[in-house]
Amino acid sequence: MSDDLFAADPAHRPYVPLAERLRPRTLSEVVGQSHLLGPDKPLRVAFESGRPHSMIFWGPPGVGKTTLARLMADGFDAQFIAISAVLGGVKDIRDAVVTAQIAQGQGRRTILFVDEVHRFNKAQQDAFLPYVESGLFTFIGATTENPSFEVNSALLSRARVYVLQSLNAEELQQLIDRAIEALNEGRDTSNQVRIQPDAREQLAAWADGDARRLISAVEVVAESAQAAGRDEIDAEWLEISLSQNLRRFDKGGDAFYDQISALHKSVRGSNPDAALYWLSRMLDGGGDPRYLSRRLVRMAWEDIGLADPRAMQIANDAALTYERLGSPEGELALGQAVIYLAVAAKSNAGYNAYNQARAFVKQDKSREVPVHLRNAPTKLMKELGYGHAYRYAHDEPNAYAAGETYFPEGIGEPRWYRPVPRGLEIKIAEKLAFLRKLDEEAGKK
Repeated sequence: MSDDLFAADPAHRPYVPLAERLRPRTLSEVVGQSHLLGPDKPLRVAFESGRPHSMIFWGPPGVGKTTLARLMADGFDAQFIAISAVLGGVKDIRDAVVTAQIAQGQGRRTILFVDEVHRFNKAQQDAFLPYVESGLFTFIGATTENPSFEVNSALLSRARVYVLQSLNAEELQQLIDRAIEALNEGRDTSNQVRIQPDAREQLAAWADGDARRLISAVEVVAESAQAAGRDEIDAEWLEISLSQNLRRFDKGGDAFYDQISALHKSVRGSNPDAALYWLSRMLDGGGDPRYLSRRLVRMAWEDIGLADPRAMQIANDAALTYERLGSPEGELALGQAVIYLAVAAKSNAGYNAYNQARAFVKQDKSREVPVHLRNAPTKLMKELGYGHAYRYAHDEPNAYAAGETYFPEGIGEPRWYRPVPRGLEIKIAEKLAFLRKLDEEAGKK
């Protein structure tokens, strides 16, 4: 899209989508991001300083990343070059370098904007470095992913990261006003579209903090109302006009992992209502129930463990139920499993013991199996002492060979597994204490 089209009078551009027509052309028109654009805030200071610096905008879709980059180019009277990492490649980077060099020869700055920068591989991201360092262009990247994981450390160290936030309800209502005003421009009073308060609230909730999604929805709803001869949009008409009511849910990005984290921590925190909320959010947003059922099984083993072994069984049964019933009936099993996991007694004793054992083995040398514990299927092995003096636990009092050792030589009793005083592990701790008492008595004999 050319700069001329971007700057044209919206009234003479009916073929341009409403979201593009309403794109802010000055900093004062930007809605949201007050933590960055308010008085004395970082981006406001950058605009007012007249000294651009390389930066990365990290935030969810539709919060103004591209808009801010464009406004920065306008504010610094710089040439604006945009590359999409989804569609572009090394050739586009080379072309941008040539264009920037021509502008530099004319005494003009260049701002290179790379949308979805996390989609470029390491080599492609590295290609920017010499030109960022030389000052050929000011680099601005936009990403919906955590740049700590998705952007090369070399490039990240040369750019300041700004976190953009989803728009809140009040900010979304401002955009609804602007959208309706733009749609009604040029119409007589009797032909203007209106949105009832309940529909406005529903639209804002549907947009889920995404300005572009909200404005596009207002446009679709208004056009469908006009085609049907309506001038009033209510909640019922919204349901008719919008084919789906899905929350934003990035199945591969930070929103996805943030919600999984919230679900897991709600279960661990024994809050069944919060756990149900996050499960429902993810299902409502298109999350794969099979993936969620696998996560529930993991939670059962990690955070409940032997304090309540029924939790593992219920989580597994819920996963099998979903496989048999599918959606939406099978989701009920997942919901009830989440409730059980949340209210069950919690223990990470088994989880910690396993991790400690793995860590010990990883750093320890390879030790021989004690002779009395070795298998002795042949005569030669028996002659070598394999299995000799092994005590068969079932033949011992309490079915326990008191004082016997099962570790290789040189390893004491590490006591990695420490049952917690909750659920079944109370009984397990009592039994372990009893067995250790038998060991102590055997050692005194």
